[in-house]
Amino acid sequence: MLVVIMTILFVTLTAILAVVFFKKSSNEDIARNPEGSEVSSFISAATPTPTPAPPLESYQNPLLYPARSSVTIDKEVKVDPEADPTARGLVESVTMAGTDTEEYVRGEPVFFSDPINYGKVPGILTFRGNNFRNCASFGYTEVKQGTVEQTWEFSDIGSKLASTQLFEWKGLRWTGQPLVVQWTDSMKSSMNLKDSAKSKAGLVEVIAAALDGKIYFMDLETGEFTREPINVGASIKGTPALDPRGYPILYVGQTDDNSDSGKFGMYIYSLVDGLCLYSFEGTGDGAYRSGWHAFDSSPVVSAETDTLIWPCENGLIYTIKLNTAYTPGSSVITINPEACAYKYIFNDNTASHMGVESSIALYGNYGYFVDNTQNLVCLDINAMKMVWCRKLGDDSDVTPVIDEEDGVPYVYIGCEVDNQGPVGEFNGAAYVYKINGLSGEVVWQTSEACYTYNGQTSETDQSGGCFGNPIVGKRTIGNLVIFSYSMTNNLLSGNKLVAYDKTLGTLVWEYKMNIYSYSSPVDIYDSEGNAYILIGDSIGQIHLINASNGKRVTYIQTSRLFKTDKKTSSGVCFEASPVVWGNTVVIGTTSGSVFGLKIS
Repeated sequence: MLVVIMTILFVTLTAILAVVFFKKSSNEDIARNPEGSEVSSFISAATPTPTPAPPLESYQNPLLYPARSSVTIDKEVKVDPEADPTARGLVESVTMAGTDTEEYVRGEPVFFSDPINYGKVPGILTFRGNNFRNCASFGYTEVKQGTVEQTWEFSDIGSKLASTQLFEWKGLRWTGQPLVVQWTDSMKSSMNLKDSAKSKAGLVEVIAAALDGKIYFMDLETGEFTREPINVGASIKGTPALDPRGYPILYVGQTDDNSDSGKFGMYIYSLVDGLCLYSFEGTGDGAYRSGWHAFDSSPVVSAETDTLIWPCENGLIYTIKLNTAYTPGSSVITINPEACAYKYIFNDNTASHMGVESSIALYGNYGYFVDNTQNLVCLDINAMKMVWCRKLGDDSDVTPVIDEEDGVPYVYIGCEVDNQGPVGEFNGAAYVYKINGLSGEVVWQTSEACYTYNGQTSETDQSGGCFGNPIVGKRTIGNLVIFSYSMTNNLLSGNKLVAYDKTLGTLVWEYKMNIYSYSSPVDIYDSEGNAYILIGDSIGQIHLINASNGKRVTYIQTSRLFKTDKKTSSGVCFEASPVVWGNTVVIGTTSGSVFGLKIS
């Protein structure tokens, strides 16, 4: 027994001495090295404390919070041989002040980060919201009753004769997305707003550019005028853009050569007084497709470098140093733009077919766009050099959508059914892709059968396939990407929303519609993360869908003149894409109206 007791005492004493020794040694190490000993460093490394997300700013979209993307460009990633642009005889150059140069380095490097950082003012400021092109809704949409109700109509939009003089442009068409912005009180006081709009607390302004050549401004809540329209004098079909710095600057592009002034290009307006600050046609830049300077794409602005980035249908990608002079709240704003144009062509392209109708999506200094010759291009905006190019299965005007996974950007894109058959009606494949944004490698590809009519002229075409932009899911549907396919039943008939697993490209659910749609679906979320999808179709119906399973929640048939005794659903067609602010939906029609709707 004595031996046992002595053994226990010895072990206990040894343990105490060991603790004292190591504690003393540690303290001595810390005294010699105030930043900590190797032991303390090892413990810290083994149990890192996560860096907390910065607080959500009042101007940031909570649907994008917290930021998910690190946005780092790995230059060591090798380009997929099938996406190597040099294999197709790439010729590229940069034009500045009418002079071509093959070597260009941007003085102030452009770099776009996570999309939550795009805007410094609350709003949907460009097509699909930001540089990733992934969010056309702002704030939470609380769906309690599962209903959609039409609440207001703005119906003063006219028409304008096309340059061919064969038809009239009217209303809002593809892409035609309105913008939504909540100005600060100091900004409102400096603008030419109506007194009722200036004095309204929390005013949210809707901006809609239309085919009659005017830009309209209305109250999100009521649809009433907030200021007089700006008369551009030329048809506008694409989506304009607001300056993300919260500056009162509006960028708008012309869709047809039918301007009252004879100009054909893009315009920059001051929203202080509605005056044009700058217009640009690009006639001296040596475009391969000369004579057609439509700007159907929706631009973005690098706030840090004061640089506007805007593809054109002449086939050039413009970056414009704006040299903006503006003090927030001031009534004076000036710009002194310097344009730089990137042009390219391959040995299998026809020069007269070059052109870009899709908007550009940006990740860091990489810009992604699709041209009219089936090329999905990754362009280094700072060097103005093509990184890779992937030839798609058909034409596409869809804007690429970016999603980062494990530090790698992936690009989602879909195609029309256009070049797969002869003149007349035929059935073809609308291809959709997930592509590695660094290498150009196809991760997966799939398709849906859609119908198309190829006419003798472009005015008589009626194409099927992907026209609406895809949705990259967030929150509870973060594993999904959702594409809209038009004319899946027959010509002018049928539409499918199809949700795919982002990793595998396998079908998760599909929602079938009897009527086709060119309008982009919009994903909305409640404060608990539950997801819904809203989409309009070509006879004026609005569908609300549960995004977790593809089941319809409700739908309504909208009407024009809906608060009069002439109320009718005849002629109501949605081609333009909607936006959602909280529980309010805003969408334009081809008949000349903009509708406000309430989700409950």
